[in-house]
Amino acid sequence: MVSWPTIHAAISAAAGRALPAPRQRAVGGGCINQTYVIDSADAHYFVKLNDASAEDIFAAEAEGLRALAASGAIRVPAPLCWGVAGDTAYLVLEYLHLSHGDCAQRLGAQLAALHRHTATRHGWRRDNTIGATPQLNAPCDDWCEFWRERRLGYQLQLAAQRGAGAALLRKGERLREAVAEILGDHRPPASLLHGDLWSGNYGALDDGQPVIFDPAVYYGDRETDLAMTELFGGFAPGFYQAYQTHYPLAAGYPQRKIPYNIYHVLNHFNLFGGGYAAQAERMMDQLLAARR
Repeated sequence: MVSWPTIHAAISAAAGRALPAPRQRAVGGGCINQTYVIDSADAHYFVKLNDASAEDIFAAEAEGLRALAASGAIRVPAPLCWGVAGDTAYLVLEYLHLSHGDCAQRLGAQLAALHRHTATRHGWRRDNTIGATPQLNAPCDDWCEFWRERRLGYQLQLAAQRGAGAALLRKGERLREAVAEILGDHRPPASLLHGDLWSGNYGALDDGQPVIFDPAVYYGDRETDLAMTELFGGFAPGFYQAYQTHYPLAAGYPQRKIPYNIYHVLNHFNLFGGGYAAQAERMMDQLLAARR
């Protein structure tokens, strides 16, 4: 059972002032965590809760949010504190009133600015999660190797454990072996990525400023962020136009986005099952047929 007084005390310590008359209310927030807003007389905070075992997951999310904020490129909710209260892990974030107002062009321009922040190697200083799935981020100099082993290969391992069909696993292994051919001479810089950028992970403040949240941060090919924006319905045309204006994509992106998105479709199969296995297999067929 969660200890709300422990969380209230942690907020007071992190904010450097007492939290007067706090009260919490449950709000909608996805299928992985319980989510609440804590209201007090002069402040509001957004709180995620999960089992105590999620403490490190929340710590990694907070670190990712701080990295995105440090770029100065785009707004994120600031993490305030995290830990364990009773038998429950918690993450406290700045509360922001968000809508899905028209921020597409600003979001595209600001994501392009974020992607210009680069590192010398692909990966991240720690593993984190993509949804509830572990995301392996051990740094690697070679993008092709990183994607083949830490992204596609790992999801295929999980799919096998989940009972994926032999055809999907066989095609997945063929795809893994073909990654170098598919990427060709594509050698992208290691850009700072949101990592899980779909329409449910951004919103807009009242002034139209975009806000991105629920990240799976690492350094890698910026095209992976763009690819995911197209996976579940896509973003508004103004988003893509603004991104291309500020940071044009290299030739070959329409082909590369398919293997990049197979990672996310496999992850959805590993999380939820259902028709995602068939979707992943169709995408694999499309790529493999082009290489016969």
